[in-house]
Amino acid sequence: MKKDTKIRILVADAQPVLIEGLRSIFAEQPDIEFSGEAKTEDEVLPMAEKLKPDIILLDTAAAQWNGLEILTLLRKRFPACRVLVFTLQNSREHITQTVRTGARGYLLKDVPVTDLLTAIRLIHAGEVSFSPTASRVLLDEIAQSRKQKMPDEGSNALSEREREVLALIADGFNNKEIASRLGLGVRTVETHRERIMRKLNIHTVAGLTKYAIRKGLVKVE
Repeated sequence: MKKDTKIRILVADAQPVLIEGLRSIFAEQPDIEFSGEAKTEDEVLPMAEKLKPDIILLDTAAAQWNGLEILTLLRKRFPACRVLVFTLQNSREHITQTVRTGARGYLLKDVPVTDLLTAIRLIHAGEVSFSPTASRVLLDEIAQSRKQKMPDEGSNALSEREREVLALIADGFNNKEIASRLGLGVRTVETHRERIMRKLNIHTVAGLTKYAIRKGLVKVE
């Protein structure tokens, strides 16, 4: 494989031993090239400018480094360069912040070498790669985001009057009693009941009662 077709890697890390280990590992790969290193945060941007690497292997939690700020600047100045976070930091907050900032991958330093090499190749091919821990965090974040955006099981679709009718149904009142309490005609109450059942897809009084209790429309003594 020609040299100019290799995946060029810049390693940005404060640990010299780790850097030398990665140099040796990459030297054995026919498609990966150790292009350079940045051992301090002040070296990262100049080395990225000089080397124009395909991927930067960045420890965003290195001691004395502002890793998230470095990542932000890298994404702004070198948008074509992909960043693979390679760190010991596995906190939920750090993982979500780095991914939101634009990291294409997130691996912990205790992963097998084969996983690291696979991640590099995937990211170079335009994919993403995350450790199991990072993947779980991101899936949780997606689930929470969707949950917050979802309507409350149809209750948001109920009008104020329908919610009043539902609460009285749950309290055990029949259509005539509900009509009397709300100053409505019995037929109007029947129409509200039908709409409530259709909107919530609940077709029994027991089901409506359980729903109303769960949503706090009625109090359980």
